[in-house]
This record gives sequence, structure tokens and C-alpha cells, in this order.
Amino acid sequence: MTSRPEHLPEQLALLSDVQAAEYISAGLLEGREDVPSIALNKVAEPVSGDEARMRLHRVRDLVDYAMTKFQGERPTAADAWLAPRLHETLRLTRREAAEKRLWTYMALGVAPDYVVWRHLSEPKADGSRGRVARDKFVGPHYKHAFARLWWAAELFRDGSDYRPAVVACGSQDMLNSALRLDIIDHRPTALALVRLIEGGVVRTGREVNALTPAINAAAATLMYDVIAPDVEHDGEPLRDWIAAAESAGPSPRNNLPEGPEEERVPEGAVQRLVAHFEDLFADAPVRGRTPDESD
Repeated sequence: MTSRPEHLPEQLALLSDVQAAEYISAGLLEGREDVPSIALNKVAEPVSGDEARMRLHRVRDLVDYAMTKFQGERPTAADAWLAPRLHETLRLTRREAAEKRLWTYMALGVAPDYVVWRHLSEPKADGSRGRVARDKFVGPHYKHAFARLWWAAELFRDGSDYRPAVVACGSQDMLNSALRLDIIDHRPTALALVRLIEGGVVRTGREVNALTPAINAAAATLMYDVIAPDVEHDGEPLRDWIAAAESAGPSPRNNLPEGPEEERVPEGAVQRLVAHFEDLFADAPVRGRTPDESD
């Protein structure tokens, strides 16, 4: 199995897809080879400055703890634990988080062993090895092993409260489908989806996969931000939270961390969308659902 990289630098770095291609071998994807970390760090571009939030060991320690904590369990269980803590540890702006080279470096330069541990598929019936999908190292934000967790925590949190993000990350189908949709950037929409899971309205992966396209299609004619307006965005709490990273300790291992002290989502807006989404779900074509179950 792929092992922990050696000779890690102090700060995170940036790695382009072209540079990364040299290090994504069949052996790595099958969990048989390590990434040559010394060679990789010679071509990676260190992030500028010396901010505490960009110190590599903070992320590496978090990943090590996650693999130990969930050893012997299904690796998918680590997502809901790691997502809010990765978000709180890095304290990125959305502009910074849109820098794909940062995530590529994190997957190949910081924790390729985690990517393999979390995403290596089971061996096939014909005896061939399991394999990690290449996009877990260099894919878009909704597929990348670490970017998907950061963005899930960002989009599903309610101000400083990460509990909705934990619920969302507990559903692999929610992560795999909702993160692809632009409408999830609307906070009341994101929280309404979480409420449907918490309330038991949507229980299975097939139901999630039926609901999300129905909500997305309805958004073409019904503007959710009009019927369920969010509060006006204030960037000051985020700036303060990022600045506080200089004196912050490690992200808590047993309790949820706290995000920026932004204003919470208006409850009335969430409730209006919950009711609307329940109506959409009643008519959504769920594979395997009988007409009686729909009623």
C-alpha cells in the first residue's frame, strides 16, 4: 500500500496537471507505488508567504489522525469527520479554494497515501487489482479527494455551524451529485437538502439521485434566491477568521470546530424550500419506487 511521503516541506505548494501527470503511475493508482516526494517537490511551486494556515504539517497531522481513527471501518466514514476539520484548518477564501493546483499538490505531495486508502476500489471478480480513479488526484472540485470535502464543508455549513455539512458528507450520493450543481451555492437550498435527509424524507442514494436533478431542473423556472432570500453577504467575519489562524491550535479531534462567525441562514427561507422540495420529490422518478410509495 502507498506509504506516507518522506521529506515533506514546511509549506503547502502548487502543482499543475501537466507536472502531476509524471507522478500518477499505474502503480500509484493501484496502491503499489509511492510518489517520489523529493522529485515532486523540486517542481512544485511553494505558496507565497509564511501563513500558519498554509503549513503543511497541519493538514498532514489531520490526515494521519483520520486514517488511524477510521482504521478497520469503511473509509467513506472518514468524509464526514474530515470535511469540517480540513475546512477549518486551511481557512481558505473561495477564490483560493478555486486554485486547482493547490488540491493537486495536496493529493500528490501531501497525502497520496490517504487518497489511496480512501478511494482504492475493491479487487474485481476476475482477480485484477482495485484502482483509484485518476480524478481523485487531479479531478474537478466535486471529484477530487480533498477539494470535494472542503467545498462540501463550505457550501453546507450554516455560518460557523458545521453540523449540516456533517450530515451532507454522511451521504456519498449527496456529495457526488449536489456538489456538481450551481444552485447549491444558495445557502437556503443547501440547508433544505440537508433537512430532507435529517427528516427522513430522503433516505437512500436512489432518492438523493432523483431529488437533486429535479431541484436543479425546477431552478430553471423558479428562482430560489427570490422565494427564499438569504442574508446579504458580509466578508468581515471570514477575514477575521482567516486572520485568527495565526494563533489557532490544531482543529479539535473530538468536537466539531467552528467556522467563521457569519450570520446564519434565515430559518423561514429554509422552511419554504423544504416544503417546495418535498413536493418536487413526491413527483420525482425514483428508480424502484412504486406508485404507492410515491403517494
